[in-house]
Amino acid sequence: MKIETKYHGEITLEETSIMHFQNGLPGFIEEKKFVLLPLDSESPFMILQSIVTKDLGFILVNPFQFFHSYEFELSAVDKELLEIKEEKDVAVWTILTVKDPFVESTANLQAPVIFNIRNNVGKQVILNHTMYQTREKLFPEKIEK
Repeated sequence: MKIETKYHGEITLEETSIMHFQNGLPGFIEEKKFVLLPLDSESPFMILQSIVTKDLGFILVNPFQFFHSYEFELSAVDKELLEIKEEKDVAVWTILTVKDPFVESTANLQAPVIFNIRNNVGKQVILNHTMYQTREKLFPEKIEK
């Protein structure tokens, strides 16, 4: 099938690459089908692109590449909704707020996007009672001595 995208224009994709969000995303509950696309071939960043709305594409990053101590536990309810049976089926991404200059960009660690890569089901999980914020600096400032 062909779709129009925010960053790559028109692309062709396989139906099997569509990620299904049963409840949509917070703020976009009507958007239930997305595809995960590379931003470019050299980048660690991905795009979570709506297959319906051309201008709805979120920049994602694997949080473990930037936040090495990032960890959380999925609730039993989320595991059931995502039909997670094994940890190897899980992919974790975070949505970026891209700023100019780019070094000021932030990641939403409080609400990671979780995928079951075995069945292409996704959910943005809001972590309660956590120290993580919605705008964690991707590149923390270095303290000068």
